[in-house]
Amino acid sequence: MTGEFERRHGFPPGANVARPANRDDQAVARTLAQVSLVPADLVTFCDSIGDATWADVGNGYFLDPARDVLLGIQENGVVAVDVDQRAGGPVIGSNGGGLSYVAGSDGTVYRTRTASLDEPELEKVADALRQFLELLERSLARVVADGKPGHL
Repeated sequence: MTGEFERRHGFPPGANVARPANRDDQAVARTLAQVSLVPADLVTFCDSIGDATWADVGNGYFLDPARDVLLGIQENGVVAVDVDQRAGGPVIGSNGGGLSYVAGSDGTVYRTRTASLDEPELEKVADALRQFLELLERSLARVVADGKPGHL
């Protein structure tokens, strides 16, 4: 993916890496497991993957480390994912265009339509974290194949 990047774009590629979780990440993942609105799949993911950055796929895709997910919950609470604002979930990452990804307590992944989390408009992008990760993988594969990531 990065072989032709600098020639094509005029600047060197950024970070494109999935970092394995270290002991600190795993300890925070255990703390996340105690938060009632955090889906179990997210805890499992954070226990294995510290964070993921694909800076050169479209505007970029970023999956936050467990400590940032927990800090977001502690500082800002969860993001309402239903119209009654009874169900909510943590911000788990973002794209490089200012939109955030939110994991509902049932594992559904949403994307904000605007950069604001105060009164976000959300759209469902995946029924589960696994499906969301598969969509990210497809975006990465498209970039490698033809340089176009699609829209996630």
